[in-house]
Amino acid sequence: MPRLPTPPTDAAEAAVPLAEQAYRRLRQSIVRCDFAPGQRLRVEELSRQFEISSSPLREALSRLAEQGLVQAFENRGFHVAPLSVAGIADLTRVRLLVECEALRDAMVHGDDAWEAGVVAAAHGLALVEKRLGDQAPVLDESWSGRHREFHLALYGGGTSPMLNNLVGVLFDNAERYRQFSARHRKIKRSKNAEHQQLMNAVLQRDADTALGLLRQHISGTERNVVEALISMAPGTLQ
Repeated sequence: MPRLPTPPTDAAEAAVPLAEQAYRRLRQSIVRCDFAPGQRLRVEELSRQFEISSSPLREALSRLAEQGLVQAFENRGFHVAPLSVAGIADLTRVRLLVECEALRDAMVHGDDAWEAGVVAAAHGLALVEKRLGDQAPVLDESWSGRHREFHLALYGGGTSPMLNNLVGVLFDNAERYRQFSARHRKIKRSKNAEHQQLMNAVLQRDADTALGLLRQHISGTERNVVEALISMAPGTLQ
C-alpha cells in the first residue's frame, strides 16, 4: 500500500491551484516508488487517497505522462512508467547531453549569487549526510530534496529556462531509478565526496574537470540501477 501523500501544511501551499497540488504530490509519490512500476493509476482511487477531485488529477496525470513518469493508454487509462535497463540507458544518454550543456552554460554565465547558491546547497546536503551516518541517504526524503536542490543549483547560473526545466524533468526520472536501486542495492554508494569534488571544480570554472566528474556521477547511477534491475529479474530485462 503506498504511503499516504503529504497534504498541504501551510496557507501558501494551500493557495496553490489544485492541479498543481495534485501534480506535485503525485510526482513525489511516483518518484519515491510508492507506486510500483507499471501499476495502474485509477483516478477514482487517487481522488480518495489525495483528497483531490478527478479533474485536477487527470490534468496532473497528463502532465506527468508528458514528462515520462506516467504512461497514458487509450481505453486503459494511466500507468506508472516501467523501469528497465533500456530505459535507464536512454535516460542516461539524454542526461549526459542535456546536463553537461546546462553545466557548461552555468559555468560561463554564473555570477556571485549563483556561486553562493551552489555553496549553500552543497552545505545543506552535507549536513543531512552527516546526520544520516551509515543509512542509505537516497531513501531519506530530506536528503533527496536537498540532493535535487544541489544539482539544480549547479545549473541555475545558465541562461536557458527551457534547458533548466528539461534538466529538472530528467532529474526526477533519474531519481525514481535511484530510489528503486537503493532499495535493492547490496553495497551503499557514498556520494558526498563526488558532490564536493564536483562543486569545487564548478566554482573554479574548470570545465574539463567538472564535466568529467558530472559524466562519472551520472554514469555511476546507471551502473547501480542496472545491477539492481538485473538482480530483481535476472535474464528477463533488455
